[in-house]
Amino acid sequence: MPFYEHVMIARQDASPQQVDALTETYKQLIASLGGSVPKSEYWGLRNFAFRMKRHRKGHYVFMNIDAPPAAIKELERQEHINEDVLRVLTVRVPALDPEPSAVMQRGRDRDERGDRGDRGDRDRGDRGGRGRERERGRGPRLEGDEEIVAPVIPREDV
Repeated sequence: MPFYEHVMIARQDASPQQVDALTETYKQLIASLGGSVPKSEYWGLRNFAFRMKRHRKGHYVFMNIDAPPAAIKELERQEHINEDVLRVLTVRVPALDPEPSAVMQRGRDRDERGDRGDRGDRDRGDRGGRGRERERGRGPRLEGDEEIVAPVIPREDV
């Protein structure tokens, strides 16, 4: 049977328990159609880069699936019917990876390094004005700033 990686985004209004119940429902659907879900991960409530169906956040769920194509087609059909599911992405892969996904590894790496990662507690210093504001004379004046004065060109009367 072919292998798939599947990501589902559920509405932000749903609780994590409701999302887990939804995931279990879809796992049972896959199993009833002759497939299996060896690994599933809950990636948590994450912000979107843009609004999706008037939502700014969503619960992400990742699943490795070993199932026939008909089972995947039925899974996606069921997810599109459900109002709690905002988006779905299924990708066929040559083999399933038993290790935690990159999203889960990133969270674990961050915990090992500490909250700020390898940046430490460096002071960013005074960043001054913001580009164009300073060019227009609206930003804060800093030490060493020179006032730009247009040169005066004398006119010769004819």
